[in-house]
Amino acid sequence: MIGRIRYFLQVVVARAYVRVIGAQRELSWLVGDTLLPFLTVCAYIYVYRAMKAPPEYTGFVVLGGVIMTFWVHMLWSMAMQLFWEKETGNLARYLMTPMPRPALLLGMALGGIIMTSSRALIIYVASRFVFNIHFNFNDPWLAILVFITTLGALYGMGMMLSSLFFIAGRGVNYGMQAMHEPVFFLGGFYFPVKRLGLLTAAGAAAIIPTTLGLDALRQVMLGAFSTGFLPPEIELAILTVMAALFTWSSVVAIRRMEDMGRMSGKLTLHEQ
Repeated sequence: MIGRIRYFLQVVVARAYVRVIGAQRELSWLVGDTLLPFLTVCAYIYVYRAMKAPPEYTGFVVLGGVIMTFWVHMLWSMAMQLFWEKETGNLARYLMTPMPRPALLLGMALGGIIMTSSRALIIYVASRFVFNIHFNFNDPWLAILVFITTLGALYGMGMMLSSLFFIAGRGVNYGMQAMHEPVFFLGGFYFPVKRLGLLTAAGAAAIIPTTLGLDALRQVMLGAFSTGFLPPEIELAILTVMAALFTWSSVVAIRRMEDMGRMSGKLTLHEQ
Protein backbone atom coordinates (compact mmCIF):
# COMPACT_ATOMS: atom_id res chain seq x y z
CA MET A 1 0.00 0.00 0.00
CA ILE A 2 2.79 2.40 0.92
CA GLY A 3 4.57 1.52 -2.32
CA ARG A 4 1.48 2.38 -4.37
CA ILE A 5 1.09 5.72 -2.61
CA ARG A 6 4.76 6.51 -3.21
CA TYR A 7 4.45 5.61 -6.89
CA PHE A 8 1.28 7.71 -7.20
CA LEU A 9 3.06 10.72 -5.71
CA GLN A 10 6.09 10.18 -7.96
CA VAL A 11 3.85 10.33 -11.02
CA VAL A 12 2.21 13.52 -9.71
CA VAL A 13 5.56 15.21 -9.10
CA ALA A 14 6.98 14.09 -12.45
CA ARG A 15 4.06 15.48 -14.44
CA ALA A 16 3.95 18.71 -12.44
CA TYR A 17 7.72 19.16 -12.91
CA VAL A 18 7.33 19.25 -16.69
CA ARG A 19 4.85 22.10 -16.51
CA VAL A 20 6.81 24.18 -14.03
CA ILE A 21 10.12 23.85 -15.88
CA GLY A 22 8.47 24.23 -19.29
CA ALA A 23 6.95 27.55 -18.26
CA GLN A 24 10.39 28.89 -17.35
CA ARG A 25 11.85 27.88 -20.70
CA GLU A 26 9.15 29.61 -22.75
CA LEU A 27 9.21 33.11 -21.30
CA SER A 28 7.17 34.52 -24.19
CA TRP A 29 4.14 32.79 -22.64
CA LEU A 30 4.65 34.91 -19.53
CA VAL A 31 4.08 38.09 -21.55
CA GLY A 32 0.92 36.82 -23.21
CA ASP A 33 -0.49 35.38 -19.98
CA THR A 34 0.10 38.52 -17.91
CA LEU A 35 0.18 41.58 -20.17
CA LEU A 36 -3.09 40.96 -21.99
CA PRO A 37 -5.17 40.19 -18.85
CA PHE A 38 -3.57 43.17 -17.11
CA LEU A 39 -4.58 45.50 -19.97
CA THR A 40 -8.17 44.29 -19.63
CA VAL A 41 -8.03 44.97 -15.89
CA CYS A 42 -6.67 48.47 -16.54
CA ALA A 43 -9.48 49.23 -18.98
CA TYR A 44 -12.21 48.31 -16.50
CA ILE A 45 -10.51 50.23 -13.69
CA TYR A 46 -10.41 53.39 -15.81
CA VAL A 47 -14.07 52.92 -16.74
CA TYR A 48 -15.15 52.57 -13.12
CA ARG A 49 -13.09 55.55 -12.03
CA ALA A 50 -14.46 57.69 -14.87
CA MET A 51 -17.97 56.74 -13.72
CA LYS A 52 -17.00 57.60 -10.12
CA ALA A 53 -18.05 54.12 -9.00
CA PRO A 54 -17.43 53.05 -5.38
CA PRO A 55 -13.71 52.38 -4.74
CA GLU A 56 -14.28 48.69 -4.03
CA TYR A 57 -15.31 48.15 -7.65
CA THR A 58 -11.71 48.62 -8.75
CA GLY A 59 -10.79 45.89 -6.29
CA PHE A 60 -13.50 43.71 -7.84
CA VAL A 61 -11.76 44.08 -11.20
CA VAL A 62 -8.31 43.21 -9.85
CA LEU A 63 -9.52 40.03 -8.17
CA GLY A 64 -11.48 39.18 -11.30
CA GLY A 65 -8.33 39.57 -13.41
CA VAL A 66 -6.40 37.30 -11.05
CA ILE A 67 -9.03 34.56 -11.16
CA MET A 68 -9.41 35.02 -14.92
CA THR A 69 -5.82 33.84 -15.48
CA PHE A 70 -6.60 30.58 -13.69
CA TRP A 71 -9.84 30.09 -15.64
CA VAL A 72 -8.17 30.63 -19.04
CA HIS A 73 -5.28 28.38 -18.11
CA MET A 74 -7.65 25.68 -16.91
CA LEU A 75 -9.47 25.68 -20.25
CA TRP A 76 -6.50 25.72 -22.60
CA SER A 77 -3.80 23.92 -20.61
CA MET A 78 -5.92 21.53 -18.55
CA ALA A 79 -9.23 20.76 -20.20
CA MET A 80 -7.60 20.49 -23.63
CA GLN A 81 -4.42 18.81 -22.42
CA LEU A 82 -5.18 15.23 -23.48
CA PHE A 83 -6.18 16.49 -26.91
CA TRP A 84 -2.87 18.37 -27.23
CA GLU A 85 -0.99 15.27 -26.02
CA LYS A 86 -2.58 13.26 -28.80
CA GLU A 87 -1.63 15.88 -31.39
CA THR A 88 2.02 15.82 -30.24
CA GLY A 89 2.18 12.03 -30.04
CA ASN A 90 2.57 11.72 -26.25
CA LEU A 91 -0.85 10.27 -25.45
CA ALA A 92 0.02 6.76 -26.65
CA ARG A 93 3.03 6.72 -24.32
CA TYR A 94 0.86 7.82 -21.40
CA LEU A 95 -1.67 5.07 -22.05
CA MET A 96 1.00 2.37 -22.44
CA THR A 97 2.78 3.37 -19.24
CA PRO A 98 1.62 1.37 -16.20
CA MET A 99 0.80 4.40 -14.09
CA PRO A 100 -2.41 5.56 -12.40
CA ARG A 101 -4.23 7.93 -14.73
CA PRO A 102 -5.64 10.10 -11.90
CA ALA A 103 -2.04 10.80 -10.84
CA LEU A 104 -1.31 12.07 -14.34
CA LEU A 105 -4.29 14.45 -14.19
CA LEU A 106 -3.42 15.60 -10.67
CA GLY A 107 0.16 16.32 -11.71
CA MET A 108 -1.07 18.37 -14.64
CA ALA A 109 -3.35 20.34 -12.30
CA LEU A 110 -0.71 21.01 -9.63
CA GLY A 111 1.88 22.01 -12.20
CA GLY A 112 -0.64 24.31 -13.83
CA ILE A 113 -1.53 25.95 -10.52
CA ILE A 114 2.13 26.66 -9.75
CA MET A 115 2.77 27.95 -13.26
CA THR A 116 -0.30 30.20 -13.34
CA SER A 117 0.17 31.51 -9.79
CA SER A 118 3.23 33.49 -10.92
CA ARG A 119 1.14 35.18 -13.62
CA ALA A 120 -1.71 35.92 -11.22
CA LEU A 121 0.71 37.33 -8.64
CA ILE A 122 2.20 39.71 -11.20
CA ILE A 123 -1.27 41.01 -12.11
CA TYR A 124 -2.17 41.42 -8.42
CA VAL A 125 1.03 43.26 -7.48
CA ALA A 126 1.02 45.47 -10.58
CA SER A 127 -2.62 46.47 -10.03
CA ARG A 128 -2.00 47.03 -6.33
CA PHE A 129 0.84 49.52 -6.86
CA VAL A 130 -0.08 51.10 -10.20
CA PHE A 131 -3.63 51.96 -9.12
CA ASN A 132 -3.02 52.15 -5.34
CA ILE A 133 -5.81 49.69 -4.53
CA HIS A 134 -6.07 48.66 -0.89
CA PHE A 135 -7.28 45.26 0.28
CA ASN A 136 -8.59 44.76 3.80
CA PHE A 137 -8.02 41.22 4.95
CA ASN A 138 -10.73 40.86 7.57
CA ASP A 139 -10.01 37.14 7.87
CA PRO A 140 -6.75 36.18 6.07
CA TRP A 141 -7.06 32.47 6.86
CA LEU A 142 -10.56 32.35 5.43
CA ALA A 143 -9.32 34.17 2.31
CA ILE A 144 -6.49 31.63 1.85
CA LEU A 145 -8.85 28.71 2.40
CA VAL A 146 -11.39 30.10 -0.09
CA PHE A 147 -8.65 30.67 -2.67
CA ILE A 148 -7.22 27.16 -2.33
CA THR A 149 -10.65 25.55 -2.42
CA THR A 150 -11.61 27.59 -5.48
CA LEU A 151 -8.51 26.37 -7.30
CA GLY A 152 -9.29 22.81 -6.19
CA ALA A 153 -12.79 23.04 -7.62
CA LEU A 154 -11.61 24.80 -10.78
CA TYR A 155 -8.84 22.35 -11.62
CA GLY A 156 -11.03 19.42 -10.58
CA MET A 157 -13.39 20.68 -13.27
CA GLY A 158 -10.45 20.88 -15.65
CA MET A 159 -9.43 17.28 -14.94
CA MET A 160 -12.98 16.16 -15.66
CA LEU A 161 -13.23 18.19 -18.86
CA SER A 162 -9.87 16.94 -20.15
CA SER A 163 -11.32 13.47 -20.72
CA LEU A 164 -14.73 14.68 -21.86
CA PHE A 165 -13.26 17.14 -24.33
CA PHE A 166 -10.91 14.50 -25.68
CA ILE A 167 -13.76 12.04 -26.22
CA ALA A 168 -15.76 14.75 -28.04
CA GLY A 169 -12.96 15.21 -30.58
CA ARG A 170 -11.97 18.25 -32.62
CA GLY A 171 -15.42 19.83 -32.51
CA VAL A 172 -14.84 20.87 -28.92
CA ASN A 173 -12.53 23.67 -30.13
CA TYR A 174 -15.55 25.61 -31.34
CA GLY A 175 -17.25 25.18 -27.99
CA MET A 176 -14.12 26.38 -26.22
CA GLN A 177 -14.07 29.58 -28.24
CA ALA A 178 -17.73 30.21 -27.49
CA MET A 179 -17.31 29.70 -23.73
CA HIS A 180 -14.99 32.59 -22.93
CA GLU A 181 -17.14 35.71 -22.96
CA PRO A 182 -20.30 34.07 -21.50
CA VAL A 183 -18.23 32.71 -18.61
CA PHE A 184 -16.60 36.10 -18.00
CA PHE A 185 -20.10 37.58 -17.84
CA LEU A 186 -21.84 34.88 -15.78
CA GLY A 187 -18.87 34.51 -13.46
CA GLY A 188 -19.00 38.18 -12.51
CA PHE A 189 -15.32 38.67 -13.28
CA TYR A 190 -15.67 42.46 -13.47
CA PHE A 191 -18.77 43.17 -11.38
CA PRO A 192 -20.68 41.64 -8.44
CA VAL A 193 -22.48 38.52 -9.64
CA LYS A 194 -25.40 39.47 -7.39
CA ARG A 195 -26.32 42.14 -9.97
CA LEU A 196 -27.32 39.40 -12.41
CA GLY A 197 -30.34 38.50 -10.29
CA LEU A 198 -31.01 35.54 -8.04
CA LEU A 199 -31.83 32.92 -10.68
CA THR A 200 -29.02 33.82 -13.08
CA ALA A 201 -26.43 34.09 -10.30
CA ALA A 202 -27.53 30.79 -8.78
CA GLY A 203 -27.33 29.06 -12.16
CA ALA A 204 -23.84 30.40 -12.81
CA ALA A 205 -22.70 29.47 -9.31
CA ALA A 206 -23.94 25.92 -9.80
CA ILE A 207 -21.78 25.45 -12.91
CA ILE A 208 -18.75 27.74 -12.63
CA PRO A 209 -16.59 27.39 -9.48
CA THR A 210 -15.01 30.81 -9.96
CA THR A 211 -18.39 32.50 -9.47
CA LEU A 212 -18.60 31.54 -5.81
CA GLY A 213 -14.87 31.73 -5.17
CA LEU A 214 -14.57 35.23 -6.57
CA ASP A 215 -17.66 36.42 -4.70
CA ALA A 216 -16.30 35.07 -1.41
CA LEU A 217 -12.85 36.59 -1.94
CA ARG A 218 -14.36 40.00 -2.64
CA GLN A 219 -16.30 39.88 0.59
CA VAL A 220 -13.34 38.74 2.70
CA MET A 221 -10.62 40.87 1.04
CA LEU A 222 -12.63 44.01 0.31
CA GLY A 223 -15.31 43.88 2.96
CA ALA A 224 -17.98 44.09 0.24
CA PHE A 225 -20.53 42.05 2.16
CA SER A 226 -23.45 44.13 0.88
CA THR A 227 -22.73 43.06 -2.71
CA GLY A 228 -22.12 39.41 -1.83
CA PHE A 229 -24.32 36.69 -3.29
CA LEU A 230 -24.02 34.31 -0.29
CA PRO A 231 -22.08 34.44 3.00
CA PRO A 232 -18.42 33.43 2.45
CA GLU A 233 -18.69 30.43 4.78
CA ILE A 234 -21.59 28.97 2.78
CA GLU A 235 -19.76 29.59 -0.51
CA LEU A 236 -16.70 27.84 0.91
CA ALA A 237 -18.79 24.81 1.84
CA ILE A 238 -20.29 24.66 -1.67
CA LEU A 239 -16.86 24.98 -3.25
CA THR A 240 -15.59 22.08 -1.12
CA VAL A 241 -18.42 19.89 -2.39
CA MET A 242 -17.74 20.99 -5.97
CA ALA A 243 -14.03 20.20 -5.65
CA ALA A 244 -14.78 16.68 -4.39
CA LEU A 245 -17.47 16.11 -7.03
CA PHE A 246 -15.37 17.30 -9.96
CA THR A 247 -12.33 15.30 -8.83
CA TRP A 248 -14.40 12.12 -8.52
CA SER A 249 -15.98 12.81 -11.91
CA SER A 250 -12.53 13.19 -13.48
CA VAL A 251 -11.58 9.67 -12.35
CA VAL A 252 -14.84 8.28 -13.77
CA ALA A 253 -14.36 10.16 -17.06
CA ILE A 254 -10.80 9.00 -17.73
CA ARG A 255 -11.73 5.41 -16.92
CA ARG A 256 -14.65 5.73 -19.31
CA MET A 257 -12.26 6.98 -21.99
CA GLU A 258 -9.98 3.98 -21.51
CA ASP A 259 -12.89 1.51 -21.48
CA MET A 260 -14.22 2.99 -24.71
CA GLY A 261 -10.81 2.59 -26.30
CA ARG A 262 -10.57 -1.06 -25.30
CA MET A 263 -14.07 -1.92 -26.53
CA SER A 264 -14.25 0.08 -29.77
CA GLY A 265 -10.60 0.54 -30.70
CA LYS A 266 -10.94 4.34 -30.74
CA LEU A 267 -10.77 7.05 -28.11
CA THR A 268 -13.01 9.75 -29.58
CA LEU A 269 -16.62 9.65 -30.71
CA HIS A 270 -15.77 10.80 -34.25
CA GLU A 271 -12.57 8.87 -34.87
CA GLN A 272 -12.63 6.68 -37.98
